[in-house]
Amino acid sequence: MKTVTIHTDGACKGNPGPGGYGVVMVSGKHRLELSGGFQRTTNNRMELLAAIVALEKLNTPCAVTLLSDSRYLIDAMTKGWLRGWKARGWVTASKQPVKNPDLWQRLEAAAAPHEITWKWLRGHAGHRENERCDVLAVAASVGPDRAVDAGFPE
Repeated sequence: MKTVTIHTDGACKGNPGPGGYGVVMVSGKHRLELSGGFQRTTNNRMELLAAIVALEKLNTPCAVTLLSDSRYLIDAMTKGWLRGWKARGWVTASKQPVKNPDLWQRLEAAAAPHEITWKWLRGHAGHRENERCDVLAVAASVGPDRAVDAGFPE
């Protein structure tokens, strides 16, 4: 099984506001950077979308280490939140609708073929690849080709 290290970050100017995601994927000697921007979204949506886009880019099952500075993402995947939300019909333990169910469902599908180790790291702490993801995400959030985030409810 091929091993891949994925670094992700999301950015949003205002929350909600213009946003973007950045990804750095490394496998052996190969390195790929991905980014995308949206006209109006939230930081949490961009954090999720970064992970989704990276995992969807993999065309065979891989052993993945995914690093993110988003507790929202990492805790949902490591503490069983996603399983609980799904089991309760996309309702939180406090009986509130889960935010971003479209992206959680997409993330679950993208993650399914892979063996993933989810790791949190402190953002803006000098981690080279996380800093690069931040640069990519911020640049995408202000870029001219920002898409409409169709899943973002106004």
